[in-house]
Amino acid sequence: MTHHWLQTPASQVAVAARSLLGWAVSANGVSLRLTEVEAYAGTGEDPASHAHRGPTPRNEVMFGPAGNVYVYFVFGMHWCMNIVCGHEGEAAAVLLRAGEVTDGIELARERRNHPPDRDLARGPARLVTALGLGRDANGTCAVDGSGPVRLTPPSAPVDPALIAAGPRVGVTAAHDVPWRFWLMDEPSVSPYRRHTPRRRRPDALTI
Repeated sequence: MTHHWLQTPASQVAVAARSLLGWAVSANGVSLRLTEVEAYAGTGEDPASHAHRGPTPRNEVMFGPAGNVYVYFVFGMHWCMNIVCGHEGEAAAVLLRAGEVTDGIELARERRNHPPDRDLARGPARLVTALGLGRDANGTCAVDGSGPVRLTPPSAPVDPALIAAGPRVGVTAAHDVPWRFWLMDEPSVSPYRRHTPRRRRPDALTI
């Protein structure tokens, strides 16, 4: 199987995201099979994308080359990992939302403080923790063996009939865009929660 998604333009990042389901992600003694991903385009039409308003020091990795890892910090405590897609100079990335640990399960259990096995990489922050990754992976290549992350294809493509699509999770803009893709009937897929903006307490209001 070729890495055809590497040549997919940023405008078709949803196609690339679907293509990555079933692929293996390996790092630091742990491997998992991707069961859930989420697409983000930086073409100016996706306000949920980090690259919606153009390049910044934070998102510059999203502008290529394809196959690189884009890691970012959220909520002051969690790392999340994306795989860059699109032609160089076009921003697009696929968030790795969840996976089934297939190798190194004891290491993953230790890193995740021994939750049920289905929860080891059930969610983007948990996935990164299970793989033992952090900021150092940002900007490295996941397809040529030069970085800490290795992305490899399955022995056969996933049956399209097994792929479901729905709205993205935890974004304040364009949350109804159906660019979250997952393998049906997989217990490692994270539950859907629509983003709810936090309300300020009445006593926190200022005049």
